[in-house]
Amino acid sequence: MSAFNLSRWAVRHTAFMIFLLVLVFLAGSDAFLHLGRAEDPSFTLKEMLVASQWNGATPDQMRLQVAKPLAVVLRTIDHLDYLETYCLPGACLTRVVLMDDTPRKEVAAIWSQVRHRLDDTRPTLPEGASVAANDDFADVYGYVFMLTGAENTALVRTAERLRDILQRLPGVRKVDIGGEEQSRIAVSVDPGKLAAIGIGLSDLRENLSAALKMTPMASMEQTVSLPVIISGLPDGVATVADTQLPLADGPVRIGDIARVTRDYVWPPFALTRFESKPAVTLSVSMSRGADGLTLGKAISQTVSSFRADLPVGFDITQIEDQSVYIREAVDTFLLKFCVALVVVLGVAVLSMGVRPGIVVALSVPATLAMVALVMNIFGINLDRISLGALILALGLLVDDAIISVEAMVVRLEAGASREEAAAYAWDHTAFPMLSGTLLTVAGFLPVGLAQTTTSEYAGNVFWVTGTALICSWFVAVLFIPCLGVKLLPADFAQGRREPPYQSRSYRFLRKIITWATMRSWLVAVSTLGVLGLSVAGFVLVRQQFFPLSDRPEFLVDIMLPPASTIERTSVITARIEKRLAGDPDAASYQSFIGQGPPRFYLPYGPTLPDPTRATILVVGTSLDARERLIARMEALRVMPEAEIDVRRLSLGPSAAFPVLYRVLGPDPAVLSSISEKLEDTLEKIPVSRSVGVDWGLRAPAISFQSDRLKTARLGLNHHALGQQVSTLLSGAVAGEVLDNDKRVQVMVQADMATRTDPSRLNTMPIQTRAGFVPLNALGRVQVASTYPVEWLRNDEACMTVHASPIDGASPSDVTTAMNASMKTLRQTLPEGYRIESDGDDKMSQTANEAIYGLLPLSLVLMLILLMGMLQDIRRVAFVLVTAPMGLIGTVIALLITRAPFGFVALLGMIALAGMIMRNAIILVDQIRRNEIAGMDYRHAVVEATVTRVRPVLLTALAAVFAFIPLSFNVFWGPMAIVMIGGLAGATVLTLFSLPAFCMVGRARQKSLSSGEHHAA
Repeated sequence: MSAFNLSRWAVRHTAFMIFLLVLVFLAGSDAFLHLGRAEDPSFTLKEMLVASQWNGATPDQMRLQVAKPLAVVLRTIDHLDYLETYCLPGACLTRVVLMDDTPRKEVAAIWSQVRHRLDDTRPTLPEGASVAANDDFADVYGYVFMLTGAENTALVRTAERLRDILQRLPGVRKVDIGGEEQSRIAVSVDPGKLAAIGIGLSDLRENLSAALKMTPMASMEQTVSLPVIISGLPDGVATVADTQLPLADGPVRIGDIARVTRDYVWPPFALTRFESKPAVTLSVSMSRGADGLTLGKAISQTVSSFRADLPVGFDITQIEDQSVYIREAVDTFLLKFCVALVVVLGVAVLSMGVRPGIVVALSVPATLAMVALVMNIFGINLDRISLGALILALGLLVDDAIISVEAMVVRLEAGASREEAAAYAWDHTAFPMLSGTLLTVAGFLPVGLAQTTTSEYAGNVFWVTGTALICSWFVAVLFIPCLGVKLLPADFAQGRREPPYQSRSYRFLRKIITWATMRSWLVAVSTLGVLGLSVAGFVLVRQQFFPLSDRPEFLVDIMLPPASTIERTSVITARIEKRLAGDPDAASYQSFIGQGPPRFYLPYGPTLPDPTRATILVVGTSLDARERLIARMEALRVMPEAEIDVRRLSLGPSAAFPVLYRVLGPDPAVLSSISEKLEDTLEKIPVSRSVGVDWGLRAPAISFQSDRLKTARLGLNHHALGQQVSTLLSGAVAGEVLDNDKRVQVMVQADMATRTDPSRLNTMPIQTRAGFVPLNALGRVQVASTYPVEWLRNDEACMTVHASPIDGASPSDVTTAMNASMKTLRQTLPEGYRIESDGDDKMSQTANEAIYGLLPLSLVLMLILLMGMLQDIRRVAFVLVTAPMGLIGTVIALLITRAPFGFVALLGMIALAGMIMRNAIILVDQIRRNEIAGMDYRHAVVEATVTRVRPVLLTALAAVFAFIPLSFNVFWGPMAIVMIGGLAGATVLTLFSLPAFCMVGRARQKSLSSGEHHAA
C-alpha cells in the first residue's frame, strides 16, 4: 500500500479544491475588508500615578511624612520594578512602574491591589493629607481638536456639547477635554483695611461659608407631598457681593469691603494654547478593534456639521487625525502587495514560463486570504506591526509555491504526467518545506512569547508571519498541485533539445560546485573567515532601538529651573511661539504648559505635571519642512532662561530621554556635586546635546520663625498662625456656588499687592485674641534657601542627568563615548552613592534579553524539527551552520546604506535564518536521496546542489525584489535591507559553501571511522 500523498489526493479531488479555493478567496476578501484598522497595536502601559496632597507641607515634609509611608506599602506589590517620586510644596507624585515582563493579564489585578493598599494606608497619613491613584494612561487619542475664539468657560461648554455628540458615534471609546481652567469667584481684600474695621479674614471666610451652604429641603404632607424649597442661595458674583456680614455695629455688605470678581484660579494647574491663542483640547480615542478609517470619516463629518452652527469667532481645528496614517499604511501595504505580485510573476515567468509563473503568483492572494480569515477570527487589527508582518510574509510565502511548482516542472520536463508531478512534489519537498516553515516560525517564537512591552507591541509579527508561513505550506501542497494540473501544459517535455540540468549554464555551474567540493577545506575556511570578519564589522553598524517617526510632528520641550512659576514658563514658551508664528513650514503649533499633550500617538508616553515645563507640539507641512523647522528650533537651545530640547517622535517604545544616568545616594548636596561632574563630561562629548539635570539647584525661600511664647500668650498656635498666612497669600475656599452642571469655588484671599510684595510680609495683620498685630511681632522673617523639588527612586534621593544624541548619532554612540569616563567616575564615588545607566539603550537591552531568554526554547524546538526531518546529527549540523551565513551580506548592506540595526532589523535576521535553513534542509535531504539512489557522496552533493539552483535563486530573487520597495520605509526599511543583503550573500554561500561543508564533514567522519578501525 502506497504512503498517503496529500497532493495526489488534492489532484484527484480538483473540483472540490478549486471550489474551496474560490471560497477562501471570497471569505478572505470579506474578512480583510472588516478587519479593524489602527495606526499602532495596543500595548499595556505598566504604570500608575499616585498623587498625594498635604497643603502647607514643604517638599522635605512631603518626602518624610507622605512619600516614605506610601513607598513602604507600594514596595510590597507584585512585579514592582521601581517607584519614582516627585515631591514639591504641598504635593507629591509617585510613578509606580511594573517590571517590563509583567504578564499583561495581571496588570489590572495589580492596580486593584495597589488601590486596596492605599485605602488601608490613608488613616496613617498626616491629618489633611489625601492620596489618589490613576492608571488611565493607555488610551491613544488619535483624533485631537483645538477649540479657540472665546474665553475658557465658553470653550469648555462648547467642547462638552461636542463631546456628548461624538461619544455616541460607533467606535468611540472615550472623549476627553483638556485645557479647562478652574473657574472661581475671588473675594479679594486689603488686610490692613479689613483689620481697621475690626474684621478678621477668618471671620469673613466663616460667615461667607455659612451663607453659601446648601439648605435642606423641607416638605408638607398633604394628599401629595409638597416640597418646600428655600431659595436665595448665592449663585454668582452679584449675590456673593450682596451677602451680608453680621457685625456688632450692624451688617456689612461683602462687596463694600472686598473686591468680588469671577476669574480663574491663579496660578493655573496648566495652560493650553493653539498658535499663541488660549485653547481647549478635545481628544477622541478609538475602541479596540474599531475601524480607524471609518471612525475618522464619521468624526470629521460630525465636527464639520457642528462647526457650521458655532457662533462667530469660535473655531475648531483638527491637529491630529489618525485615519490619515492608517490610510497611508494600508495603501502602502496594497502597493507592496501589488509590487510583490508583479515581482513574483515576473521572476517565475522569466525562469519557468508563463503558466508556471501564473500558478506561483496565484499562491500569494490565496495565502493572504487565509491569513485575513485567521486575523479576523482572533481579532488582530491591521496596524503598523501586522501590516509590516504581512509585507514581510510576502517575501517568505512565495518560497513554498516556487519550490512546489519547480518540483512539478522538473518532473513534467522529464516526461511525467501532471498527477505524477504533483505527487513527486509532495514526496520530495512537502516535509522539508514544512520543517523549514516551522523552523522560521520557531525563530519568531521569542518575539511572540516574551512578556516585555516591546514584544507586546511587536508580538503580532510572530502570529501573523507564522500564520502566513503555515498557510503558504498548505497552499503549496493543496492548491498549487490543483492549479498546476489545470494550468501547466501536459507536454512540457516536448520540444526540449537537452535533458534537464544539462544545458550550458548548468554544466558551467556543475564545474564550479565540483571545484568547491574538491577544495572543500579552502572554501570552508574562507567562508568562516569572511563570517568572522562580518562579526567583527558588526560593531561598526549603527545601533538604534526603534527608528524615528516619519510623521510630520516634532516636540519642543522647555524646562525652566525648579521653583519657576507657570507664569514664567508661559512667558518663555510665548517667545518660542513667536519664532513659529507665520513660518511657512509650520502647519500648526500648540503649546501645553504645566503638563504634556494628550497621548495622540502610542509611543508617546504620559508626562508628570510640572509648572516649570512646557511642550510645544509642532506639525510641519511635510517631512522636509519638519527637518527645516527642527534646524531652526535647535538654535534656541542656547536660551539662558531655560533648557530647550527638540526631539522627533519614535516609532516604538522609548525612554523619556535617549540617554539617562541616575545618581543615587542619601545627601542631595553630594548628589548635586556628582551630577555636575557627570553633566560636564556629557557636554564635552561631541555627539551629545541637550544635557541637563532634573533637580539639584537650591532656590530662595522666605522662612518665618515664630516666637512660640508670644503666639501662645496671644491665643494662637502654630497651625492657626499658618492658616491665616496661607489664607492671605494663597487664598482659602469659603464655599461654592452652583453654575448649571458645575460648581464654582468661592475663594477668600488678600489683594494682589499683598500677595506679590515680599516687603509687606512683616506688616501683614494677624488676628489674635488681643486684636490685630503685625506678623513680625510674632516672630522673625528671614530669607533661606531650599530644594523646591525632590526626586526619589525607591524612596532614595535620585538626580537624573539626561542627554540626547546629535542628528546622525544614536544613543549608543553617546553611551559608548561615556564608557571610559563613567568607569573613572564610578571609582571615585563616595561610599553609599552609585550611578545607574538608563535610556533607549537600556530599553533595547531589556527587550533583547527577554527574547534571548527564550532562544534556548526556540533552539530546542529547531533541533527537534531538524532531527525529526533529517534523522542524522551530521545533517542537522550542516543545516545549522548555514543559519549565520546571512550575517555576511547583512553587515555589508547595513554599512553601505548606513541603516541602523535595532529591534526591527533583528526580526529580519530571524526570518533570514529561517529562509536560509529552509533551503539547506531541502538541499541536504536531496543529497540523502541521491545517496540512496546509488550516487557516490561527492556526486550526490554536486547533483543535489545543481537541482536546487533554480528554486534557491528564484526564491531569493523574488524576496529581494519584493523587499526593495520596503527598504525605503522608515520603520521596516532596516529589516528589508537586512533581508536583501543577507539573502544575496547567503544564496551564494548556500550553493557553494554548503557543499564544501558537507565534504569536510564527510572527510571528518571517514577520518574518525578510520581511527576507530585502527584502534580496534
